[in-house]
Amino acid sequence: MKIQERTGAGAGRTGAPAQPSVGDRLPTPPRERKPALAALAVLLILVGALGATTLVLQAGDRVEVVKVTKAIPAGGSVTDANTTSVLVADDSGVAYVPWAQLGALKKLKALNPIPAGVIPVGQMFGESAGVAEGKATVGLSLKAGQYPNGLEKGDSVAAYRVPKGGTGSNSSSASGGSSTGGANTLLVDRAKVDWVRTEKGDELVGSTNFPITLIVDADQAAALAQAASDGDVALVRVSGN
Repeated sequence: MKIQERTGAGAGRTGAPAQPSVGDRLPTPPRERKPALAALAVLLILVGALGATTLVLQAGDRVEVVKVTKAIPAGGSVTDANTTSVLVADDSGVAYVPWAQLGALKKLKALNPIPAGVIPVGQMFGESAGVAEGKATVGLSLKAGQYPNGLEKGDSVAAYRVPKGGTGSNSSSASGGSSTGGANTLLVDRAKVDWVRTEKGDELVGSTNFPITLIVDADQAAALAQAASDGDVALVRVSGN
């Protein structure tokens, strides 16, 4: 009887292991902290913020200045056609020409040739430019009929000796000068008008002469000056204006 009771008492049991209760969980290993990675992330954030700030500050310190787009010869001036505006870093040690001062810069002359692509500084310009090497300036005082109307600074002209009342030798003898050739002798095949009277205020009181200054090759200056002193010079506008 005792054996049967034991058998019956275990008949309702199964061979599956007993499940732990809900509140009894297995312990998990503690997470490993990596302070070096955290510090690196913070450093990257700071570097990025600093770089962005630097770019903003640099953008704010840029100024608009004049840039030459076409070569300007010595004695030439800037125009709307040979300049443009660019942004550069503001530097008090460099005398950039602000774009807002382009109008004032147009009234000055380049002291030396300025190639295209250059950002000019104020020291490159002045009220008047020096004469380029191998060139000379000759002043003339002409009467009506000795020059074409409408001459302007920068025009190209040819200069002829046109004696008054006869051949070149006779005219030169009468004036006390020496002859440089016969009648209607070409003195300068191409000269550049450097200055010309454009306003009535430039005219001397009571004078009917037309003052003009030409830039010529240095070896042509003497003959032109002699003819000008004799009053035997006539100008003709040539191509290239």
